[in-house]
Amino acid sequence: MLTLGFNEATCKENSSVERDLELCEKYGYDAIELRLDMLKEYLKTHTIGDLQQFFASSHLKPFALNSIEDINFNTPEQWEKLLELFRFGCEVARDIGNPYLIVVPTMGPDMDRKTEAEVFEDSVKVLGELADIAESYGVKLSFEPIGDRRWCCNSVRQAWEIVQAVNRDSVGLTIDCINFYMHDKCSDLEYLRKIPAEKIFVYHINDCEDLPLRVLDHCDRIMPGKGCIPIADISRVLREVGYDGPACLELFRPEYWRMDAEEIIQMGAACCAPYLG
Repeated sequence: MLTLGFNEATCKENSSVERDLELCEKYGYDAIELRLDMLKEYLKTHTIGDLQQFFASSHLKPFALNSIEDINFNTPEQWEKLLELFRFGCEVARDIGNPYLIVVPTMGPDMDRKTEAEVFEDSVKVLGELADIAESYGVKLSFEPIGDRRWCCNSVRQAWEIVQAVNRDSVGLTIDCINFYMHDKCSDLEYLRKIPAEKIFVYHINDCEDLPLRVLDHCDRIMPGKGCIPIADISRVLREVGYDGPACLELFRPEYWRMDAEEIIQMGAACCAPYLG
């Protein structure tokens, strides 16, 4: 049985941390993935203590902070800037009891020219360095492959090989439906059975329009059950291998950002329910 989670990207243009907390609690979500950019805005008028107090008295719990992006192939200056945000995320995660911080490979016009060996070597190195820091805060890293070829690590297989090489209890994977689909239309569905449940840290649930992979983008995400991704099969396999954490709704659809956040969050809970098992 999966539980119900919410990723703040889903309403990032029409809501706020305080509104998302209120609505997710109202509509029965079990977990929330807070966005670091929205958290920074929230902390201009609130404190970490406010968050702690909310979670102490609510069914809703923090799950994964989103996200540290472009972790690969950084210049020294880029790396220092990344570490500043990363340490902020680790501090917040520690203080509110949030177990995971999602880390994302680098996107860029030349990433599709990087060899797998180059991506493997760099990813193992940087994940190890980030884990050294995160572990001191009691935080785990969830590495998320992005199915689009503009990102340097774009398959679950590639990401799992990297995580295995890192070989740390504090480093695991994020499985995201559209990223799994964008790589090869989920033709390697059974590959998910190779990954132990304890290394699947985060599951993002979403659907997408039936578009050719060459034009499909993240703005084409839609509510689960409204598109062409075999969400029922993905969710079933994850349950069968033993993952029993949240299925976190993560959408980046401008159409939804123009709607009322309450309508989207209520709709999301209803659309995710059939896939929880």
